[in-house]
Amino acid sequence: MSSMGARVVRMFRNFNLENRVHREISKEKPRAAPRHETNRPPSAERSEALETAIKQKNDPLLSLLKSVYVESKDPTAAEDSKDVAADEEAERRPLKFSLPGVTYSQVELTDVPKGKLTITEALKALGSHQREPQTWTPGKIAQEYTLDLNDTKALLKFFIPFQVHIIPPKTPKAKQIKDS
Repeated sequence: MSSMGARVVRMFRNFNLENRVHREISKEKPRAAPRHETNRPPSAERSEALETAIKQKNDPLLSLLKSVYVESKDPTAAEDSKDVAADEEAERRPLKFSLPGVTYSQVELTDVPKGKLTITEALKALGSHQREPQTWTPGKIAQEYTLDLNDTKALLKFFIPFQVHIIPPKTPKAKQIKDS
């Protein structure tokens, strides 16, 4: 049956094929879009107009250019390296807290930049604030870890670690985790 269906489909598909092909070939083909003029040499009139435009003074632009003043100094290499090293030492603080045992990072940290925390310091500060919010206020945490007060307030407001919500069961017979 399937070969019979294929024959019928082929007959309809090839019906009047030759006339359709001749009709398609005899149609007028669309013209291609003109190409961009890249290989043409510039005309003499055009090149003269460009030369006059280049040589012409533009007074508003010239006055703006004259109003610009740039002053720069070239520091010596020795002074620059000393300043960078002094700034780097002043901008770092010793590490307040680290986890004992094997570290998983490549480098053992001994100090951190001011205004930044390590993950362990952040978790310790957040945990101590969660346990004792009257003692560990945002101001004290900011002072202890040399942080910005606004950043510390935002950290305490939006980053809440280890907060567990116990949802009561719908039926009294359902099992529930008991508080210890």
